Amino acid sequence: MRNLIFRYGIFTAGLFFLSLGIVLIVKSTLGATPISSINYVVSLNTPLSLGTCTFIINMILILGQFWMIKGNVQRKDTVEILLQIPFSFIFSAFIDLNMYLMSGFTPAHYWMALLFLCAGCVMQAVGVVLELKPGVAMMSAEAFVKYASRRYHKEFGKFKVGFDIALVTLAILASIAFSGTVEGVREGSVIAATVTGFIVTFLNNRVMTRRNLRRLMQLAPKM
Repeated sequence: MRNLIFRYGIFTAGLFFLSLGIVLIVKSTLGATPISSINYVVSLNTPLSLGTCTFIINMILILGQFWMIKGNVQRKDTVEILLQIPFSFIFSAFIDLNMYLMSGFTPAHYWMALLFLCAGCVMQAVGVVLELKPGVAMMSAEAFVKYASRRYHKEFGKFKVGFDIALVTLAILASIAFSGTVEGVREGSVIAATVTGFIVTFLNNRVMTRRNLRRLMQLAPKM
């Protein structure tokens, strides 16, 4: 039981680092990541916070997952999808918390914006690895791609690329509809989408390995 609690704790820590990475990238003023682009555009043009918009989008994705598994409902899938609800709430709360903590930070120069962006990519990569390693849950976006690719018999990676492109396209269209200009999608969006994956691979294979994670788990009963 302690081991399971520890694994969920690692996953929750991953959500925090992921939210911090998203906020740092947003604060860089160079755009948002593909996964948070539509959330960010809506938050810019409505009274809703970024965290609230993220939670709403996640709930839509959860409903989409139930639609994807209709006709082939398995108890394991249902539990996995329902488990996303509390974690989506926690993740959204982390985003608003980090937005509040960093409310006074605004890069004064372009090089500072790039620094924010790089730091955000690293934090986001740390969050992704911490999410994946324990193997206890999935976030709504990745789970949606998982069930969609399974339903339509497509490769996960290729479907994920198409999903990200669709989100960015929706963000651009929404931004134009709201303000007549493109907000939330800039060069930072492209950099974050490209660089984060390489950082995840490096951390996953070299630093935050399963061996190191097992060592931490061995300490869990002693805590």
